[in-house]
Amino acid sequence: MKIATYNVNGVNGRLPVLLKWLKEAQPDVVCLQELKAPQEKFPLEAINDAGYNALWHGQKSWNGVAILAHNIEIKEVGRGLPGDEEDLQSRYIEAMVNDVLICCLYLPNGNPAPGPKFDYKLKWFERLKARSAELLKFNIPVVLAGDFNVMPTELDVYKPERWVKDALFRPETREAFHSLVAQGWTDALRKLYPDERIYTFWDYFRNAYGRDAGLRIDHFLLSPKLEGRLKSAGVDRHVRGWEKTSDHAPVWIEIE
Repeated sequence: MKIATYNVNGVNGRLPVLLKWLKEAQPDVVCLQELKAPQEKFPLEAINDAGYNALWHGQKSWNGVAILAHNIEIKEVGRGLPGDEEDLQSRYIEAMVNDVLICCLYLPNGNPAPGPKFDYKLKWFERLKARSAELLKFNIPVVLAGDFNVMPTELDVYKPERWVKDALFRPETREAFHSLVAQGWTDALRKLYPDERIYTFWDYFRNAYGRDAGLRIDHFLLSPKLEGRLKSAGVDRHVRGWEKTSDHAPVWIEIE
């Protein structure tokens, strides 16, 4: 089963890019982030025509997450990250696909830091860790996939010295990610490529993609039931070079 995660940066504006990539890559399951579309504006017909079922949690102008499955039934488990009933941002959705629990997430950016947005990011991380600990107790195959907005190590960021005060690279953010992984999760790309410089995001400014000045902020975390079933993983970085494309590239794994 090929599972992908892709921050599309606007599902309607980037729809031609998304459909072109789906046809080319043919993933079985896709987690999308940053839909930037209210619930009723999700392009379901086009997604269905491409052969995919869809489950989505939209939000006007910002955020939004979705799970797509190619001719496979999707069974919704929940939407919204537990732990704060007042949090109305559409950043999290869970569904069963082929007996695997897929958790699609879009973690807050947190800038400027320090400040209220950074506080929200860290609190969201704590809620995610609480939920992920619950999921591990179920002893089932679970995938946490999405845009985590964190570069875990210096290997995951071009010129790390320039990012030390950024919310995506501050020590508190990296510590939150590492403590999440320490619960028993496997960072899929790092398991297969422990020493390689891998990026999943390149800014639109200063020719970042052309200079390969990127960040690795889109991740797959696998529960113990899946660690031994990981076959391959990669980044479709060429998609970042397409016209009118997202500033992220699709990331994928294959599991037995």
